[in-house]
Amino acid sequence: MKSFLFNAVYLMSCLLFTSLIISPHVFADATTESSCNFGMVKGEKSQTCEVPIPSGCSVANFPGYEEPWANISKGGITECQFDDQHTNWKTQIVGSCTTCRSDNCSARFSVVFNCGAQPYESQKKNR
Repeated sequence: MKSFLFNAVYLMSCLLFTSLIISPHVFADATTESSCNFGMVKGEKSQTCEVPIPSGCSVANFPGYEEPWANISKGGITECQFDDQHTNWKTQIVGSCTTCRSDNCSARFSVVFNCGAQPYESQKKNR
């Protein structure tokens, strides 16, 4: 019985090791984040900013979803969103906020980008 158990564990370990070596994920996407932000004082009208798109990059999808991997952080009494009229997620990404209704407001619009693939081996060397 001990021999069988040892052989079964050994075989499963070998299979796991082999599957890691022959993984379909030979290339992994390199990602980066880009953002824009601004501050406003009470009564200041709506404001916008454009998130810079790094050269050679495209907007990443949030893992497991078809939506762009993007985030909005805000402070104060204002409403913020990515501007649907001026954002196409390929060449232009614009964030906007409504009038600031508290003493101070701030907003940060951030987007994660895929910037090509790096071979997995070169990633391991860079760590």
